[in-house]
Amino acid sequence: MGQKCNPIGNRLGIIRGWDSMWYGEKKDFGKKLVEDHKIRNYLNARINKGGVARIVIERTLGKLIITIHTSKPGIIIGKGGTEVDRIKEELKNLTKKDDVQINIMEIRRPELDAVIIGESICRQIEGRVSYKRAIKMAITTAMRMGAEGIKIKAGGRLNGAEIARSEEFKQGRTPLHTYRMDIDYASVYAMTVYGKIGLKVWVCRGEVLGKRELNPNIISGGEVRSNNRGFGEGEQRSNDRDRGGRDNRGGGRDRGGDRGDRGSGGGGNRGGGRDNNRGGGRRN
Repeated sequence: MGQKCNPIGNRLGIIRGWDSMWYGEKKDFGKKLVEDHKIRNYLNARINKGGVARIVIERTLGKLIITIHTSKPGIIIGKGGTEVDRIKEELKNLTKKDDVQINIMEIRRPELDAVIIGESICRQIEGRVSYKRAIKMAITTAMRMGAEGIKIKAGGRLNGAEIARSEEFKQGRTPLHTYRMDIDYASVYAMTVYGKIGLKVWVCRGEVLGKRELNPNIISGGEVRSNNRGFGEGEQRSNDRDRGGRDNRGGGRDRGGDRGDRGSGGGGNRGGGRDNNRGGGRRN
């Protein structure tokens, strides 16, 4: 089931909380649900370049509290808070409510948020950057910031190909069946001149062993909170892996040098090893 269900919905009530926190009677539930959908669609279109990762909606008696989790709070707040006030008035007109409160929460590490990663790749693809280059850069950045693993799947007319196909890129581990693993998921798309290119992003941000507070406004959406090793060690580990990946070819040359060392009893490279071997053969 871990491969078929949405990883966020699968973990609701276990290690992740709901993005809409309110209670509705049978007669009001449908209206409130549609209103939530309208609010999210409006804010995502209104702040399309504000790095919005998630929108949490809370309702109390006659009051609507909207918390926007973003990587760029300055764009949403505006100069002197004018932009927030303008958005608040627009939401009052949309919802026909007098008491609307907007909170802005900054995501400390946007490189580990699946929605922000996906939208960043989409913008690059729309700007005619190669999808492989954009995806590999995002994977490298996420692993360097301490992610346990990341998987990205792209589908559509990749690079303008006539026949649509899908490709998957992954690094590290993303165990979807393990409910205690904090896995963030996003499904976004890029509108290119050839058509839509869909992207699915899975980010594994560590293991949750203790009891977690499910209120999404208490837990900021962009941090590796549950990683037992901590940020410093996680970063060191990913850097070691990166160095190992990059230096494989150099490692091959070193092995050649080691062969030379064995043949020569201290030669510095393969050439030195061969020369010493020949010399040793003549002496024998």
